[in-house]
Amino acid sequence: MDLSAAARLDAVFAALADPTRRAILTMLLEDDMAVTDVAAPFQMSLAAISKHLTILAEAGLISQEKRGRVKWCKLEPAAMEGAIVWIQSFGAFEPLDLDAFERFLETELQGPQAE
Repeated sequence: MDLSAAARLDAVFAALADPTRRAILTMLLEDDMAVTDVAAPFQMSLAAISKHLTILAEAGLISQEKRGRVKWCKLEPAAMEGAIVWIQSFGAFEPLDLDAFERFLETELQGPQAE
């Protein structure tokens, strides 16, 4: 399936919108997994997990291959590059200066200083 860049971005964000699919991606960070192993921690049918895996595969976030009689899933992190670039296009966010924030809070909590 050849998708435009916008359609790929939509597919990635739609796939990432579901907590079960995010949990699956987190599991696949560790290593490739058989579909049955992916399904094991979830309280849902293998068919439901297969639907989640199909959505992840269509978004390009995972690939699947048959090894013997077992279907394996592999994380494809490069598929997130478009989403990362899109998010970063909003500009670099300044890191939070916790020391300055603490000084500000101390000043505010002390109230007006008597001179």
